[in-house]
Amino acid sequence: MHLPTEQELIDLRREFHKFPEPGWREFWTTVRIVEELEHLGVDQIHIGADALDPDERLGVPDEQELSDWLERAASRTDRTDVLEQVAGGHTGVVAVVNCGDGPTVGLRVDIDALPITESSDANHKPAAEGFRSENEGFMHACGHDSHITFGLGTLQTVLESDFSGTFKLFFQPSEELLGGGKAMAAGPHIDDVDYLIGTHVGLDYPTGTVTAGLDEVLAFSRFDVSFTGESAHAGLAPNEGRNAVQALVDATSNIYGIPRHRDGATRVNVGELRSDNASNVIASKATATVEVRGESDELMEYMRDSVRRHIDSAAEAHDCEAETSLIGEAIREDSDEELVDLVDEIAGDVNGVSSVRRRDSLGASEDVTYLMRAVKENGGKATYVGIGGGNPSGHHTPTFDIEEDCLLIGVSVLSELVLDLLS
Repeated sequence: MHLPTEQELIDLRREFHKFPEPGWREFWTTVRIVEELEHLGVDQIHIGADALDPDERLGVPDEQELSDWLERAASRTDRTDVLEQVAGGHTGVVAVVNCGDGPTVGLRVDIDALPITESSDANHKPAAEGFRSENEGFMHACGHDSHITFGLGTLQTVLESDFSGTFKLFFQPSEELLGGGKAMAAGPHIDDVDYLIGTHVGLDYPTGTVTAGLDEVLAFSRFDVSFTGESAHAGLAPNEGRNAVQALVDATSNIYGIPRHRDGATRVNVGELRSDNASNVIASKATATVEVRGESDELMEYMRDSVRRHIDSAAEAHDCEAETSLIGEAIREDSDEELVDLVDEIAGDVNGVSSVRRRDSLGASEDVTYLMRAVKENGGKATYVGIGGGNPSGHHTPTFDIEEDCLLIGVSVLSELVLDLLS
C-alpha cells in the first residue's frame, strides 16, 4: 500500500484550513476538491446538484449571501466551469472509481466550517505558522479540513493499489447546519453502496487512538420560529398592540419546562432571540431558533412536537401568529458490529496506532447517519470511525486544532479498511 507523504497531507489540510466556508457556501472548497480529483484521475466526478438531491437541502442561505460567498470564491480561482455548477448553494462532490466486479465501498467526509473567529494568539499553531483562517469570522473549528484530507489521501492510496470493485467518496456539504446529510443520502449515488464508512477527527482522543464505532449520535431537529403580532405605542395605546415579544418569551419559558422523557436523554435550547423594535413600541415581530435532541428518533420527535405545541399555545394566548421552518435535522444510527470488528482488527496493526476502542458514545449530533441508514436499508453495513487528533482545545472553539501526526494515521486506517472491503 503506497501512502501519500505526511508533508503532502499537512500541506493539503493547511490549505483547506486557511479558507474555511460555511454550509452551502463551500464554493472554493468544492473547486479545490474537484481539482485534486482531476489530478488524481478518478472515473467520475459529480458536483452539486448531480451529487445529491437539491430539494432535500436544509438551511440554504438567501440569494444575497450565496452570491457574496460565490464572489469571494471567484476571487481565488479561475475555475468558472465549476463555480457555475455550484452557484445557488449546490456544493459538494461525489467521486467514483470503478475497477471491475466487486463490492461498492463508500467513504463520507464533510467539508464545511463554522461561524467562529479563529484565535490570533501566538500559542495557536495556525496563527503562529501562517495558516490561520483568512475568511475572518469563519473557521474549521471541528476538523473538517482534516476530513477532506483523509478523503483525498485515502483516494490516492486506493488508486495506487490493486482492488476489485467500486470506491465512492462522498464530500458532503453543510454538516454543521445538519442540512446536507439528508440531501446526499437522497441523491443518486448511495443506492448501490455495500459498505459505508464515516469518520471524525479529534473528539478529545489522543493521537494514536482509533474508535472502531462511534454510536449514540443524538437525533436532532433545528427550526426557525417567527411570531407576528401588531405594533402600537407602548405608552399611548398598548391595548391596541399584539405583542410578539411576549409570545416569544412565554413560549421560551414553557419550552424549557418540557418534562424530560423516562425512555432516555433529551435536550432543548432556544437561541438567536431577536426583535428589532424600540422600547416604546409594542413588538410586531420576534424570531428565534430552537433545537431539540433525543437519544432516539422517537425522543427527538417527542421534544420537537412539545416545542411546537408551546409555540402555538403562546401565539394563541397573545393573539399572534407563529410560523416554524425546519433548517436542520439528523437521525440516530449506530455502527454495525461486522465493520466494528474489522476496524478493530485492522487498526491495531497500523503504524502509529497505540490504542483501539471498539465503541464509544459520540454524545452530539451528526447527519452522516442518513447515509448510514440508507446503506443499511439497502442491505449494506456502515460504521462511523473516530481518529484521535490530540486536539488542544475543544471542538467549536477559537483555538481548536489537531496534532498533524494524526493525518497519516487516519489515511492509513481508512485506506486499509477500504482496501480490505474491496478485496
